[in-house]
Amino acid sequence: MINLANNHMGKWIVTSAWPYVNATPHLGNLIGSTLSADVFTRFLRLNGEEVVFVSGSDSHGTPVSVEAKRLNVPAEELAFKYHNIIKDLHERWKISFDNYTITHNPTHIEFVQKMYLDIQKNGYILEKEIESLYCDNDDLFLPDRYVEGTCPNCKDDGARGDQCDKCQKLLTPLELINPRCAICGNTPTVKKTKHWYLDLPKLQDRLTKLIEENKIIPSNARQMCLNMLAEGLHERAITRDLDWGIPAPFKGAENKTIYVWSEAVLGYITAVKEWAEKVINEPKKFDYFWKDSETKTVYFIGKDNIIFHLILFPGLILSYNNDKKKGEQFVLPYNVSSTEFLMYENEKFSKSRGIGIWIDEALKLAPLDYWRFNLLFNRPETSDTSFLWSEFDNNIKTLNDNIGNFIHRTLTFIEKQFNSKIPERMEDDEIDKKFIEKLNSIRVEAGESLRNFKIRKAIRDIVNFGKEGNIYLNEKAPWHLIKKDKKAAGHVFNICSQAVYALAILLGSFIPETSNKILSYLNAPELSKITWDSINDHTIKAGQRIKKPEPLFQKFDIEDIKKEYKKLKEEKPKEGEKELISYEDFQKLDIRVALVENVEKVPKADKLYKLSIDLGTEKRTLVAGLAEHYKINELKGKKIIVLTNLEPRKLRGILSEGMLLAAVEGDNVSILIPDKDLPLGARIE
Repeated sequence: MINLANNHMGKWIVTSAWPYVNATPHLGNLIGSTLSADVFTRFLRLNGEEVVFVSGSDSHGTPVSVEAKRLNVPAEELAFKYHNIIKDLHERWKISFDNYTITHNPTHIEFVQKMYLDIQKNGYILEKEIESLYCDNDDLFLPDRYVEGTCPNCKDDGARGDQCDKCQKLLTPLELINPRCAICGNTPTVKKTKHWYLDLPKLQDRLTKLIEENKIIPSNARQMCLNMLAEGLHERAITRDLDWGIPAPFKGAENKTIYVWSEAVLGYITAVKEWAEKVINEPKKFDYFWKDSETKTVYFIGKDNIIFHLILFPGLILSYNNDKKKGEQFVLPYNVSSTEFLMYENEKFSKSRGIGIWIDEALKLAPLDYWRFNLLFNRPETSDTSFLWSEFDNNIKTLNDNIGNFIHRTLTFIEKQFNSKIPERMEDDEIDKKFIEKLNSIRVEAGESLRNFKIRKAIRDIVNFGKEGNIYLNEKAPWHLIKKDKKAAGHVFNICSQAVYALAILLGSFIPETSNKILSYLNAPELSKITWDSINDHTIKAGQRIKKPEPLFQKFDIEDIKKEYKKLKEEKPKEGEKELISYEDFQKLDIRVALVENVEKVPKADKLYKLSIDLGTEKRTLVAGLAEHYKINELKGKKIIVLTNLEPRKLRGILSEGMLLAAVEGDNVSILIPDKDLPLGARIE
């Protein structure tokens, strides 16, 4: 346990797991990382500590690449589309990032490439030829999440080629039983390919020591890592046969990219670098935070990411630091605060089956602070928990009954009976002293819980303090007392106003909009201008004028919200369904007539042709998977239909500058051709 009283002010880097940009996050993603990190960051800021809070969108993950292939859109286009959506949603959820970035940015790409060359120079990079799964149908090697199958450890059929979500075991695609291509579902074959590896066995002893000596990390995370270390670490591939990602910088790896988990975790470093250089324009702040041994780095993640954050990421830092001097080394993790899973009504979140609540949907159903409070009140810290509508209803009633009512009773009484001015304080009696003791102790107790990453306990203790406020009011009964002694009644409400102020600060990390509303009623400074230590029993001064208070929380009918939720699900397309696009979207497509002037086979690619085409005003090159369906002389000289304003993309080292349009039904492929003699470059509308 961290002792709050003895903990000096410090420097912190707070981070949350990077969401893949192939989809909008759901409530489980949010509480498992981003929202929890936001609470901790806000608490540190209230304590006047130096903190930089960063995260971003994981743009190079194979789920992004797989989804892009399924949708037949460029991966970069899909990545930035969802990045902008997710960034906007985090702002609407009041997540107080100093920098929310994306891994597809120059700062990150350049840093990752340079760091891996340094790690290679330090002797921690191996290269070897291996056997890898290959999909003949899609004509590509199948790295990690391009492969699905049965886990060899727990026999779950939903395992992926990098990890089994059910038992958390790290895997390689070849370990899967009955593997299948995640794109087409076909059974892959095995081919040889060359890859570069991080020499984790060389780091085994240092990583074991790191885990054993760190008493802050959760017990479930420590045990998972120690079990893996006891089995012995294996070399971990850090390159992939993918065209979407950060190009591998190693000699001979020209057609390889860096494995997403081997570069996304480095985003915690580069997001601070980008913040220092481009957001606040103080480049020296990067070293000030990341290369100071006094800086504490904290990572908020779900339990499925533990190994990557406590084995792989520290391994990368250790192999980079190597024999570097003090002041040049990156700091190792202070804590990896991992949660268990949040489910929906005892079922796993599933976009394809329409099960669960996504963070954009939630904001259409109830006020933001209702969601923040509910998720944090039931944060899955030690075991999987489930979102239940009945529990959501009860939790909001608990918030209103214990905190909303106490604050409203206090402020409306002061408004009506004391002309909206805080009444005078008199001498405390034993009942007063008992409540004041609770007021002063809740600051320490909640603070200790937060510093020890027990967010759920902190918010529940704060709610119980609100309950104590109602008990104190009922015990003192100032509505009776005022009839014979107005000053004595005023004394009670002076103390209650101190408790109202305390609740505003205590709740500031959890439900900031509500906190600022309470502070505005008190005519007190907003959260950004006050500190945690301002909580005491004499902060609010007698004579201070308050504003006319309104109820903090509105009552709602949970059945109405459930009906609205059901309606949302019925209106939203399920995974695999086609979404309608507007006419304006269609107009953006530049589809034209072109002539195929020449056709060549692409070396070492049985299915690909290189087409030289003429668009009338310009000539271009296309790469198309037509070799199984057309002979060269069947294409040469034909007029075809081409999408011309698609971002160029390299396929087998050839830049393809457009997309030939064809109809596909099973194994039948038919290119689209104009049925009349149209001039080259004629636009299709």
